[in-house]
Amino acid sequence: MAVNFENAKPRIGTIVHADRADLRDPSFAQECLRLLDERAVLVFPQIDLSDQEQLAFTDMLGERSEFFKRSAENEGSDFYRISLDPEIKMDTQYVLATFFWHMDGVTVESDPPKATLLSARQVSAEGGETEFANTFAAYEALPDAEKARLEGLKAVHSVYAGVRPILDFSVTPEEWSGEPTKTEQPVVWTHESGRKSLVLGVQMESIVGMDLVEGRALISRLLEWASQPEFKYRHKWSEGDLVIWKNLGALHRVIPYDSTSGRLMHRTSLARMKVAA
Repeated sequence: MAVNFENAKPRIGTIVHADRADLRDPSFAQECLRLLDERAVLVFPQIDLSDQEQLAFTDMLGERSEFFKRSAENEGSDFYRISLDPEIKMDTQYVLATFFWHMDGVTVESDPPKATLLSARQVSAEGGETEFANTFAAYEALPDAEKARLEGLKAVHSVYAGVRPILDFSVTPEEWSGEPTKTEQPVVWTHESGRKSLVLGVQMESIVGMDLVEGRALISRLLEWASQPEFKYRHKWSEGDLVIWKNLGALHRVIPYDSTSGRLMHRTSLARMKVAA
């Protein structure tokens, strides 16, 4: 099969029609990296990679990030397995939190993963689709005055803020038993290409130096802006699909699904070379 690329939507996503053998070609890997900068999300329908093939393609694209190994259940694993089945996942709270807009690794790394690769091992009969929102395009569509206002702002991202929507709202950060990690991230991220994107998500707790109420209002407004239909793509999974996205250039969230559905995803991530933000 000749490699073919088609736009999923005008402002986000590329559908990549390719064979597994193409993923062993360094020039194909470089084209995928270029498209990630341009389109934010790449979809490989039913390419049906084995675990080893997914790892090999991850390594072809760049250095592998292993931030997920901070969790005890992932020690010794090359994958982060995503499931609501308690037999597979001990930290199902974190999986439930993915039902809200977020970016990976921003609460545990000062320099979060460059890209995420997610493959469908088993899909749910209902729900379980993944929505993506292109925050490159969302930033570029902002008025110049708003861009100037956001330049230099930093936000506090925390694990607690990320899981707060699924907790009893009476639970305080001190009472919560989860990971207390926090980081500060720029609201506007400058990528290696020089292109800029908004770094957003449910895990945003506050804006540094801004009144708490004012900061949270700004966060809410930016999330609403970035998740407009023109910036969004919803992927309905089939077993064997692979989706890659530019981590700080695309918000994502999962449409709720039943914990007994058997849905299982395998995730690998690319590390980022440190750049000025």
